[in-house]
Amino acid sequence: MASKKREEAHLEELESRLMEALKLRRDGQTEKATEELRYILKVEPRLAEPRMELASIALQSGQWEEAEAQAEEAVQILKNGGQWTEELDEKVLLSLAWNLLGEALRQQADSDEVVFGSPERWQELMEKAKEAFTQAENIDPQNAHASAWSFGLQEWSEEEAGD
Repeated sequence: MASKKREEAHLEELESRLMEALKLRRDGQTEKATEELRYILKVEPRLAEPRMELASIALQSGQWEEAEAQAEEAVQILKNGGQWTEELDEKVLLSLAWNLLGEALRQQADSDEVVFGSPERWQELMEKAKEAFTQAENIDPQNAHASAWSFGLQEWSEEEAGD
């Protein structure tokens, strides 16, 4: 019983820190928000939500590989039933994680380094992005961003196949 109370107190502290990180991010203090999120994951690495926030911050700052890594980890955690917060339906949250992964892959493919680099790398990233957006849309058909990109990349894929 005492162990359960310690665990609940532990998670309450982390939840409080997550709320602080979200506030810092809203206030434009992304560096401090990132520090809080990394602290949370240092204490409890099996949390998807802080990883999703880190992926989103990384996307905003053009750190696509970091965004991809955090989003992939969040997807794996959520697929294994590791949702922490209860504010969102678990399917919606998993769809958002897949969507973040798709966006990280798509933006990475759009970077000059990839566009003017290896065509194979570009193709690989676009295929993975299409799969991620399709997963997001299949899990939550109301995810409009995923639906739009899934459809657009499906059209691109069919054009590529026809060439």
